[in-house]
Amino acid sequence: MNTTYKKEDVVLLLKDITGVVEPLSAEAREKLIQSGKHYCEMLPIEYVPTEKYMQVYEEVLKTYAHTMAMAVGKLSDKIIEKKGKDVVIVSLARAGIPIGILVKRYIKKKYNVDVKHYSISIIRGRGIDKNAMKYILDRYRPEQILFLDGWIGKGAILNQLREAVKDYEGVSSEIAVVADPANVTELCGTHEDILIPSSCLNSTISGLVSRTFLRDDIIGPEDFHGAVYYGELKESDLSYEFINAIESEFEMENDFQDRVIEGTGIEEVRKIADEFGINDINLIKPGIGETTRVLLRRVPWKVFIDERYIDDKELSHIVRLAEEKNVPIECRHMVHYKCLGIIKKVSDV
Repeated sequence: MNTTYKKEDVVLLLKDITGVVEPLSAEAREKLIQSGKHYCEMLPIEYVPTEKYMQVYEEVLKTYAHTMAMAVGKLSDKIIEKKGKDVVIVSLARAGIPIGILVKRYIKKKYNVDVKHYSISIIRGRGIDKNAMKYILDRYRPEQILFLDGWIGKGAILNQLREAVKDYEGVSSEIAVVADPANVTELCGTHEDILIPSSCLNSTISGLVSRTFLRDDIIGPEDFHGAVYYGELKESDLSYEFINAIESEFEMENDFQDRVIEGTGIEEVRKIADEFGINDINLIKPGIGETTRVLLRRVPWKVFIDERYIDDKELSHIVRLAEEKNVPIECRHMVHYKCLGIIKKVSDV
């Protein structure tokens, strides 16, 4: 797989399908998704963000790099304590890739161990890449494997993972993430809904790799799941600027304090779904990372921001994106999340 990431940072177990799939606009994809076509059978058009948005991104990166670095450190310590120094990190493409690189670098600095890091595809409703799993299990013991992602919104991918690992004896379905506001895993840097700056951009902060793709006419039975390399965006690639910015804030003596949140995020999401008559819970995307994705890749209906954080710089990129796309922002009190995005129903697109 073509990428701007270095091989010593990550091995991408993906099939390069660059030039094979015609990307679609957000509106075209939304109509197809809500009429039954699976999102993994299409790819979005990836745009270079506006200059004003990039100014906001640079500001939030500078402001929140330290918080994220502390959470990465806390997560890395938990990983070593739980899995030992022969752990094999298997990040979930693509949001998990930069996090996997940062965890690998933190462990190298603190524990002087160069852990292996692979990235594979898992797709909601379609499962994990079985060929990629076979590749890894041919080389490592099942108990060495640890799945890793960027953050947890509602927990849908964790549920998919639990289902997938039933086929692999000895492989744990536990997932490691930087932020878990949904309160579903202990293997996290924090349960707070913190800004992970890599969520603010698409491929230009992910090694110029697309989200993963799976369609029978392009991905054969022996192939890894696919992805596209956006070489035309090379001048806008910030993948290592982001990695280096977070790494420069690492502290080996980490006293990062987490807060305990009662209940789970999915309960809060279900209440909102009932309140607004939303039958498909997949249209609700809670948390900073998921709200950002809705604004970048989907057709948003509205954004909720917890009233306590409406003027918080941590959400300035959300406000900027909503303004650019004319998406209304409403204030409401939330327990687990600082913000939440709702996708438009197809009849309204």
